[in-house]
Amino acid sequence: MDEQELLAQRFETYRSHLRAVAYRLLGSLSEADDAVQEAWLRLSRTDAGAIENLPGWLHTVVSRLCLDMLRSRTSRREEPWEQLTHRAPADALADDRSDPEEAAVMADSVGRALLVVLDTLTPAERIAFVLHDGFAVPFEQIAPVVDRSPATTKKLASRARRKVRGTPVVPPADLAEQRRVVEAFLAAARDGDLAGLLAVLAPDVVRRADPAALPPGVATTARGAHTVAEQTVVLGRRAQFAAPALVNGAVGAVVAPYGRLLLALTFTVEDGKITEYEVIAAPRLELLDLAVLAM
Repeated sequence: MDEQELLAQRFETYRSHLRAVAYRLLGSLSEADDAVQEAWLRLSRTDAGAIENLPGWLHTVVSRLCLDMLRSRTSRREEPWEQLTHRAPADALADDRSDPEEAAVMADSVGRALLVVLDTLTPAERIAFVLHDGFAVPFEQIAPVVDRSPATTKKLASRARRKVRGTPVVPPADLAEQRRVVEAFLAAARDGDLAGLLAVLAPDVVRRADPAALPPGVATTARGAHTVAEQTVVLGRRAQFAAPALVNGAVGAVVAPYGRLLLALTFTVEDGKITEYEVIAAPRLELLDLAVLAM
C-alpha cells in the first residue's frame, strides 16, 4: 500500500466527524460533502508528513472552507408554498443534492429550529458558536479560522449564544403552558388527528395566513374550531417539518424542510387553548425574532 492510499485511509477515519462539523456550520448536506471533499483534495496535495496534528489541520481547513462558503452564499430563491410542499420530498430542497431522507435525519439530529436560528448569525458568529459550543473547540484554535483574536472570538460566540437562546417576553409558567399547547397542536397536525386538534383549539379560534403560505384558492382567514382543525388536517403535510421555537419572545413554531426556513407560526394561547394562530411566509419572515426554546 503506497503513501497516498495510507493517507486516504487515515482521512476516512475522520470523514464522518468532519461531515458533521461542516453540516452544522452550513446547514446543507450537499455543501457539507463539498467542503469535506475539498479538504481531502487539499490534503492530497499537501506534504502530510509536515502536518503534526492531522485532525486539527483537517478541522481548520474544513472550518475555513465553510466560512468562505457562508460568506459567499447568496439568499436563496423564494418559492411559493405549492412548489415547495406539493412536490415529492426528494424535490422539496432544490439546491441540495443529498438524499432527502438522510438530510431529514441530519436536520432532526441537529434540530430544525437551531438550524434556522443559525442562519440568522453572521458567518463569523456561526463558526465561533458552532465550533466552541457544539464541538468544544478552544477559542485559541477558532481564532485563526475567523481571523480574530481569541478574546474577540469568545465575544463572537457569546453574542451568537444570546441570539440563539433569545429572550422570552412571558413568565416561565406561561411559557411552559404555551409550549405544552403548541407541541400538542403540532403533534396532532402531524398525525392528522382531528380530535387532538379540537382538544387544543378554542371554539372561536381564528387562523390567519399569508397568501404565500397557502395553496391557491384557500382563504387567508379561517374561523371556528372545526373549520380550522379540518383545514389544518388537509394542509398538515408541512407539520412534519415543524418544530417549536421562540418567535418574538413567545412559543411559536418554524416550518423548516431539511432545516431551511419556509414558514413561521405564532400562537395566542388562553386558558390552555389556542385562540388564534398565524402562518407567516416570506418576506415577513425577515421581521421575526427567532430563537431556540430552552429545554
